[in-house]
Amino acid sequence: MGDGPVIVGYDGSPSGERALDEAVCLIPRPVLVVTVWQPGLAFDVMDPMIPPAPIDVRTALEIDEVLYEEARRLAEQGAQKARAVGRDAEGLAVADEITVAATLIRLATERDAGAVAVGTRGHSAVREVLLGSTAHDLVRDAPCPVVVVRVDEKKK
Repeated sequence: MGDGPVIVGYDGSPSGERALDEAVCLIPRPVLVVTVWQPGLAFDVMDPMIPPAPIDVRTALEIDEVLYEEARRLAEQGAQKARAVGRDAEGLAVADEITVAATLIRLATERDAGAVAVGTRGHSAVREVLLGSTAHDLVRDAPCPVVVVRVDEKKK
């Protein structure tokens, strides 16, 4: 276990909230609340059969700014919750073009994290195999212990 903070992947969802709660309760360390956002979404085409709509660079930058501000707000919201229960906490919005798991692993390595905590939404095993899983990738590749908190959001 590293000497650095507990890194919490936080998106404001019930599973993200629960991961933050568990990390704060279980691991007595400073908390780095991380919200990962993807720049360039204005240029992504969801369906390859649909031609991309023309979009100018200024509009794309405005969209990225909105996404960044929302990620920053969420990360700070999580950090405030950790501070409210007496923890040193920092919120960090990270723009990345790779997976959320890879981003959290990179941060865990850079910060010598004591642990990484994430929530999972209770997807079926088949869906996780087909779509990939942030939690699965973290457990497999993180340089530190990983706390995975499962929340069945359908029951909430």
